[in-house]
Amino acid sequence: MPPDIALGASLTLILVSAATSFLTAAAGIGGGIVLLSIMAILVPAPVIIPLHGAVQIGSNFGRTALMLPYIERSIMVPFVFGTIIGAALGGMTAVQLPPGILKIGLACFILWSVWGRAIGAPGQLAIIGTGLVSSFLTMFFGATGTFVSAMIKTLKLGRMEHVATHSACMVAQHAIKVVVFALLGFSFAPYLGLIVAMVMSGFIGTLIGKKFLLKTSDNKFHRILSFVLTLLAIRLLYEGWLLLANLN
Repeated sequence: MPPDIALGASLTLILVSAATSFLTAAAGIGGGIVLLSIMAILVPAPVIIPLHGAVQIGSNFGRTALMLPYIERSIMVPFVFGTIIGAALGGMTAVQLPPGILKIGLACFILWSVWGRAIGAPGQLAIIGTGLVSSFLTMFFGATGTFVSAMIKTLKLGRMEHVATHSACMVAQHAIKVVVFALLGFSFAPYLGLIVAMVMSGFIGTLIGKKFLLKTSDNKFHRILSFVLTLLAIRLLYEGWLLLANLN
């Protein structure tokens, strides 16, 4: 286990990884941001975002491998293209973005995507833009899977296709992010044992979550997804409001 993370904290993270992977596999979203919130309590601040990204590669890769035939491949190339640009810009920028405004903006986009009327499937530029913006923001905030899921929801895919496509997108995004952090000098070596353990427990959570997903109808899945996305958007609104209030 890493020297700067207590043994009890490491064991807790391993268990939480399984639980959050179950949540994402079963409901389509939510696990990444829950894991990030708990890591913010147990992990040293400079380590949170790169460690979260490394764990999420494994967690999402497990879901992607289990659901490979269901991936909507047409969006992968434009999404990855945008992701590369966004991660590069996020890695190079030295400007601290106003997090309160960003969180509120993300929340509004998510709520609009979930509850807005007459939202058609996104075009190529919209998919590239989603990859760019979400990967840029993930360099600062870590978990932007909600933003990506809201875009994929407008494609009106079945439950299996939604989870598989979202997982594939997040594998690409987190992998690119980890490469950028490594190029910037972050050493992942001390955390490899913890990363492997969290990925393994996460895969177990994914297997259980997939069984739950198979028993859920598409309509029920999208109702659950809308509910979870709305809760996460409200959380972002609240966090953004607190950050802006503290500036005054």
